[in-house]
Amino acid sequence: MLNRPVPDVTFKTRVRDEAVGGDNPFRWQDVRSRDLFAGKRIVLFSLPGAFTPTCTTEQCPAFEASYDSLREAGADEVYCLSVNDAFVMFQWGKHLGLRKVKLLPDGSGDFTRRMGMLVKKDHLGFGQRSWRYAAVIDDGTVRAWFEEPGINDDGSDDDPYERSRPEAVLEWLQANPR
Repeated sequence: MLNRPVPDVTFKTRVRDEAVGGDNPFRWQDVRSRDLFAGKRIVLFSLPGAFTPTCTTEQCPAFEASYDSLREAGADEVYCLSVNDAFVMFQWGKHLGLRKVKLLPDGSGDFTRRMGMLVKKDHLGFGQRSWRYAAVIDDGTVRAWFEEPGINDDGSDDDPYERSRPEAVLEWLQANPR
């Protein structure tokens, strides 16, 4: 994974636009991954799904709480990616009260598949999802990689969360300033 460019895919996002009017003033906006990562140091963490236990009670809140420290250590932005659609990601962000971490919907799993992190979670009724990982991406290139052990498609209920914690990413950023 190291020193490899991130895949160039289009994320289907929703953005607030008061010109739309009504109770749901949002419009679709395509966002290219190459544009998100170009010229910036990004902390990206990916997880199996919005509203799932570990993702909701531990991982996403931990990155939200660590956001300022990650920024102080040199990250320009912190993105959370999941194989969920923009509507689910928006509601999950509201549920969590996120103010800092930006959510990226990878609804079709294109980015996740091309990163080699797409796994089958059919035994849980989830379909295809992301394996849990974190990365530091400099100008579109993966510079640090924190993957949970045991990536599998075998129907295992293993859901490790140790290596991809924000503390590990922060330690790497502090040891590798720009």
